Amino acid sequence: MNPPAPELTLDPADWTELRTLGHRMLDDLFDYLMHVRERPVWQPMPGAARARLAEPVPRTPQPLAAVYEQFARDVLPYPLGNIHPRFWGWVIGTGTPQGMLADMLAAGMNTQAAGVQEAGRHVEEQTLAWLAELLGFPRGSSGLFVSGGSMANLVALAVARQAKAGFAVRDTGLHGSPAPLTVYASTEVHSSVRKAVELMGIGTANLKLIPVDREYRIVVPELAAAIARDRAAGARPIAVVGTAGTVNTGATDDLAALAAVCRQEGLWFHVDGAFGALVALAPELKPILAGLEQADSVAFDLHKWGYLPFEVGCTLVRHPDVHRDTFAVAPSYLGATARGPAAGGVLFADLGVQLSRGFRALKVWMALKTHGTDLIGRLIAQNVAQARYLADLVDRHPRLERLAPAPLNIVCFRFVVPGQDDAALNALNQEILWRIQETGVALPSHTMLGGRFAIRVAITNHRSRREDFAALVQAVMDVGTAVLEGR
Repeated sequence: MNPPAPELTLDPADWTELRTLGHRMLDDLFDYLMHVRERPVWQPMPGAARARLAEPVPRTPQPLAAVYEQFARDVLPYPLGNIHPRFWGWVIGTGTPQGMLADMLAAGMNTQAAGVQEAGRHVEEQTLAWLAELLGFPRGSSGLFVSGGSMANLVALAVARQAKAGFAVRDTGLHGSPAPLTVYASTEVHSSVRKAVELMGIGTANLKLIPVDREYRIVVPELAAAIARDRAAGARPIAVVGTAGTVNTGATDDLAALAAVCRQEGLWFHVDGAFGALVALAPELKPILAGLEQADSVAFDLHKWGYLPFEVGCTLVRHPDVHRDTFAVAPSYLGATARGPAAGGVLFADLGVQLSRGFRALKVWMALKTHGTDLIGRLIAQNVAQARYLADLVDRHPRLERLAPAPLNIVCFRFVVPGQDDAALNALNQEILWRIQETGVALPSHTMLGGRFAIRVAITNHRSRREDFAALVQAVMDVGTAVLEGR
């Protein structure tokens, strides 16, 4: 009989060789981060690099060193650029070297964070308890680390539906609803809330968008009137979504007033605090969030204003029993046992959509311990001060116009030319933005405010300095002048 074929493994044949290459990779990344200011913020990926990536399926092994060389040549130089000090596009965090190391440690452990008896579960429980305390939620609140704010909103609104639907929604789905379920938010609410109500079967038509005031905050009397109208028409209102830090302008709704409406109407009060919730870590800014502590749930990202690497968001829920009732299932293979690794405790798989989850909690735990929440709060306050500095530069410049209030970390403005209408100015400012992005000088993004194209600067960057914002203003002026002169 022929001897059996050798059994295979993906461990290296030569650990010493892998260790040497691994140290080189780590050193290269430290150099990459240390010298980030010396590179353009963004540069397009050249056709040659894209062509090299468009290769057939690799059916046979290639040396890891050669694969790493291709990564270093064709991938690493062409990111979006959010680690750069002059990246202020959308609301995308910067990451930290310490967070990079934490992700490496988490990948080495390869924890499947479903919540059985292993160290990762206890790290996540403790870290969630810290965050609940920092945001004013009561001891014993439930929570879950997820991929980001979009999933955090979906989890929270699913809990709201379970709590307020008034029928066995998990059993019958919306087929069992005696009335349409309605959810309320401002016209400035993030698109992830729309996706959540669509995925839950409530539908966009039943996401009632309430007007905002001149500060881009929800008009509370309009909300109350909409709820009354819908009840009279036979609908069943279930939840209000308040926003702490709108994506367009950084506005925060009157959360205390929204909490009062929800108490009066018997509705679930959810706060989308994707980036704004962490303002709670800055004592001088925390009053902006008055009322957050009354919410039934809050969603927020640690990879935005927590400065951590992607991806880690969080949902906190005031009512742990309702949270568990929303997602828990009890197949035999997930049942608790009297002893061993399945011996009970918090099963995070019962608190969200995922069973298999990465060890996101580790980088949060390490960041809070390594930096301390006071320092993170001071960095958040620093970003807000930088936004005020930029807003002042804009306000004092005769050729620039601010298009919205700047209550937190977002400044929206445009280059203006006397006598040009909004259509012409929109085209001009789009061209200015493209040239600034394409030259790699800086990377703000854009939005539309009242039909006017805005250059939008969202600051969640711990590497930015005041001189970077002065450089942006100068770049806008130089490029705007060049465009007007036909250059």
